[in-house]
Amino acid sequence: MQKKIGLSLLLSSILVAQTIELEPLIITSTAIKTDELRSTDAVEVYTAEDIQNAHVQNIYEFLNQQTSVITMSSGNPFSQKLDLRGYGIGDGYQNIVVTLNGRKINNIDMVEPLLSSISPASIERLEIIKSSGIVVGGDGANAGVINITTKRSSSKEITIYGGTDGVADGSFYLGHNDDKLSISASGEAQKSDGTRNINSQGDKDESSLTTGTLNIAYIPIDALELRAGVSFARTAVIYGGYLTLDEYNDDPSQVGASGSATEQEFDTDAVNGGLSYYFDNQLSLNIDISREEKKSNYITYSSISDYVYNSARTTFEYESENMMIVAGIDAFDGERTAYANETGKENLAAFFMSNLEFDNHSIKAGYRYETISYDYKDSTKSLKDEHSLYGAELGYNYTFDKEKSIFINYAHAYQAPDIDRFFDYGGAFNGFINPMKTDSFTLGFNYIRPNNKLKISIFYVDLEDEIYYYSDPTYINSKNTNIDKSHKYGLDIYDKWLMTDKFNVVLNYNYIQAKIDEEIDSGEDFSGNDLPGVSDHNIKATINYLPSKNITLAVTQVYRSEAYAASDFNNNFAQKQEAYESTDISISYTKDNLELFAKINNLFNRKNGLWIEDDAIYPINFTTTAVAGFKLKL
Repeated sequence: MQKKIGLSLLLSSILVAQTIELEPLIITSTAIKTDELRSTDAVEVYTAEDIQNAHVQNIYEFLNQQTSVITMSSGNPFSQKLDLRGYGIGDGYQNIVVTLNGRKINNIDMVEPLLSSISPASIERLEIIKSSGIVVGGDGANAGVINITTKRSSSKEITIYGGTDGVADGSFYLGHNDDKLSISASGEAQKSDGTRNINSQGDKDESSLTTGTLNIAYIPIDALELRAGVSFARTAVIYGGYLTLDEYNDDPSQVGASGSATEQEFDTDAVNGGLSYYFDNQLSLNIDISREEKKSNYITYSSISDYVYNSARTTFEYESENMMIVAGIDAFDGERTAYANETGKENLAAFFMSNLEFDNHSIKAGYRYETISYDYKDSTKSLKDEHSLYGAELGYNYTFDKEKSIFINYAHAYQAPDIDRFFDYGGAFNGFINPMKTDSFTLGFNYIRPNNKLKISIFYVDLEDEIYYYSDPTYINSKNTNIDKSHKYGLDIYDKWLMTDKFNVVLNYNYIQAKIDEEIDSGEDFSGNDLPGVSDHNIKATINYLPSKNITLAVTQVYRSEAYAASDFNNNFAQKQEAYESTDISISYTKDNLELFAKINNLFNRKNGLWIEDDAIYPINFTTTAVAGFKLKL
C-alpha cells in the first residue's frame, strides 16, 4: 500500500518530466527507477535540504542564488520575472511552465506566476528541466519546466526569523503519513517595512504575505487512492516607480522624479481533487481536477481584475520492468474580467509519452496535440481565434559505466500568446497575433562520482515568431507582435564537489547568446541584433565550510554580466543593463531538533537594478540586508 501512495505522489512529477532525486542518485518515473546517469534531459534537482540550507525568504531568492534560473523584480517582490536559457528577463517567464504538485500555475495574461505563495518550508523537491517538458507540460514549455513538489511526510517543523527593514516571518509544516491516510498542512506569514521611499513623507515600500495549504490523501481500498487539497495566498504590496540613472547612482532608495508608487493587493484561492485507481501492478488510471480564483486590485489606479481557472487531467499509465508509457488528456479553461471586457483562453490537449531502458541505452519519445481557443467580449464586439499546435520530444542516453554518460535530445515546443498580447498601449483591442514555435537541440555529458557531480550541456534553439513588445519611443505605434526569425545557443555547467569532509563547492555557470535573425517593424530593422535583457554570462557559486558536525558556514557569489536594456531591441540605447553582483553569507548551528541561523545578503552593498530603457531603472537588491532566526523540528 505504501508503494501505491508513492506512485500517486510521483504522478505529478512524471507529468512534467522525469523526476530526479540527488540522494540516492535515482531518476524515478513512477515505478521505473533509473540511475541518474541515464537521464535524456538536462536537469537540475534541489532537495528540501538544499532549500533549507539556503535560508531564503522565498523561492525567487533560491532560484536566483542557487540555480541557472534568473529572477528579477520590476516592482512587486512577490511576483517576479524569470529567465532560463536566454529568452530574456522581459518575457522569459512566459516560456517556462511552472507546476506545483502537477498543477500548472502560469497565468493567462502577463502576470508572472506567484511563486511566493509557496512556502520554502513546504517544499520537498524543486526540479528544473531545460528545453524539455512540452509533451506533458504543454503550452509555454520552450525554455523548460520548473516542477515543485511539496512534502508528504510525517515531519513537523516551525521556522521563525526577523531581520533588517522590519522583516519578520513565521512558517510551519505539519504532516502525518501511514498506510491509509496522508495529511499535511503548511502556512507562512511574512512582512517587511520596505527598503525604498515611495513619497516625500518618508513612507516605505512595505509588503505582507500570508499563505496556507491543506492536502489529504486517503486509501479506502487497496486499489484506490482519493486526494484533495485547498490553498490560499494573500499579498499586499506598495512598490516604487522607476529612477533615472543619476537618481539611481545617487541613492537607489529615493522616490525619484517620477514620484510614482503602486499599491496592489493580489489574492488567490485554489481547490483540487483527484483519484488513482490501480488495475494491477502495471496499469493505473489517474484523474485530477482543480479550480483557482484570483483577484488583482491595483488600488492606485482603481483597477480590478478577476480570474477563474478550471483545469482537468486524465492519464493512463503502464509500467513494466524497463518501460513506462503515459497517455492522457489535458484541459484548461481560464477567464479574466477586467477593463470592462471579458477575455478567455481555453486549452485542450492529448499527449503520449514513453520511456524505454535496455542494456546501456535509454530512449524517451513523446507527442502532444493541443488546440488553444480565445474569446474576447466588450460592449461593442465579440471576437474569437483558435490555433492547433503540436509538441514533440525525442531523447537518447548512452551510459558508458557507473560514472559517465552522454545524452542528446530534441524538442519541438510552442507558446500561444497570453491574452494581454491582444491589447495595444492604450488598452484597446488590437487583434490576435501568431503563436511562437521552437526547435531545441541539447547535447550533454554526465560524470558522477561519490565526491563529485559534474553536468555539462550545450544547446541550440531555432525560433519562429518569438513574441515581443515593440516599444515605440513616442508610444503611438507601440504594440505586441512577433520576431520573424531568431535563435539561441549556449553552454551550461553544473558541478558539486565535495573536496573534503569540511569543504564543498557548488558551481552553476551559463553562457548564452540570443540573436534576432529577421525582424523589421515600423521602419526599424532589428535583424542581426542581440535579444535585449539576456546576459552572456551567469555565474553562481557557493562554498560551504563545516568546521564541526553542528556548524555550517556558506558563502555564495552571484554574478551576471551586462546586457541590453529590456526594451532595447535596436541595441542603441545610451544605457545598458548593468552587471548584477551579490555576495551572500550564512551560518547555521544545529543541535538535535533545533537549528539557529543567520544570513547577510549583498554583503558588500552592491547596487543592482533592472533597466527597462534609458533613465527607467527599477532598483533591486541594492543594499545590505540581514535575517536571523531558528527552525524547530517537533
